[in-house]
Amino acid sequence: MKVGLLINPIAGMGGSVGLKGTDSAAVLNEAINRGAVPIAPDRTVSALRSAGDLEAYYFYTAGGPMGEDVLKGLVDNMTIVYAPEGDTTDDDTRKAARALVQAGIEVLIFAGGDGTARDILDAIGESISVIGIPSGVKMHSAVFANSPRDAGMLLRRLRVDELPSHLAEVMDIDEEEVGKGRISATLYGYMLTPEDTRHIQPFKLFVSGGSEKEYKEAIAQYMKESMCPDVLYLLGPGTTINALGKKLGIDKTLLGVDIVANGKLVAKDADERTILKALNEWTEARIVISPIGAQGFIFGRGNQQISPRVIRRVGIRNIIVMATPLKMDGIKEMKIDTGDAELDEELRGYGKVIIGYGKQLIATIG
Repeated sequence: MKVGLLINPIAGMGGSVGLKGTDSAAVLNEAINRGAVPIAPDRTVSALRSAGDLEAYYFYTAGGPMGEDVLKGLVDNMTIVYAPEGDTTDDDTRKAARALVQAGIEVLIFAGGDGTARDILDAIGESISVIGIPSGVKMHSAVFANSPRDAGMLLRRLRVDELPSHLAEVMDIDEEEVGKGRISATLYGYMLTPEDTRHIQPFKLFVSGGSEKEYKEAIAQYMKESMCPDVLYLLGPGTTINALGKKLGIDKTLLGVDIVANGKLVAKDADERTILKALNEWTEARIVISPIGAQGFIFGRGNQQISPRVIRRVGIRNIIVMATPLKMDGIKEMKIDTGDAELDEELRGYGKVIIGYGKQLIATIG
């Protein structure tokens, strides 16, 4: 099988340091100044190692960090169809994608986030099937696998089982609104992706309505009354947890992680380093999170600041999940993609979800 590989080498670098993406040079520089390191290459390696016998594929890719560097450690032969000059940009992504399709590939597997997906859509449209290796900070589009491992398994299924492809949503996120702490997403277009609901994430739904608001307020009130003194709380992103911030009277970051103790804000929009430092100063801590829309992810989407090191430090038993009944009704199972396979396996099973005032349900974590 002829496979095109394309990596956005800076994708996801802002996640662990508390930024909302790396979609501009200024944000990328800030991420680097905060100590961010590339994550897309390692996630690509994880995906390809899950794709079965790599000798069954022939890879076409772009030079250097856009694919060549990763493939050198995995396969003996490849064809370079595009060579970027200097630091890579979104224009390099579009040019490389076009070159890969012109080379006659059968499928394009790429590592990045929603911005990378939009660039590829601009370049190749619906001409060929794509598989996204989730590597960005924000991934609302339906062309991404649930995890790097699932991306590799999907590639294998495409080769072995000859899966059909279908049109999947690519979402456009307003970066200026994200920078202001607001979520604004619209449908950008469609790309072909293998038809496999188990391994591909759905696109994120944005649900609103009075009943949702009432449930969020009830959940927030219950959580506020349940919070213990002298315990550090890491409040994840999302509108459900934002409602808790309002109940506590703090200026909660809608799309970031905030640290609270004894009803007061300890740190706002904290990155991994800030969180770990705070954890060293407190004997007990809790992680409070909410699954993403129809996707169901509780870790690995928009909250990479809550890293494997943070989760292990706090303890799996000290994770609190909150979601409205309507949200849970649209989630078949909660999902995880921390980037640490051993931790993901420890987290799988069943977990409690607070869905109202004093109300909980048991949900599968897969």
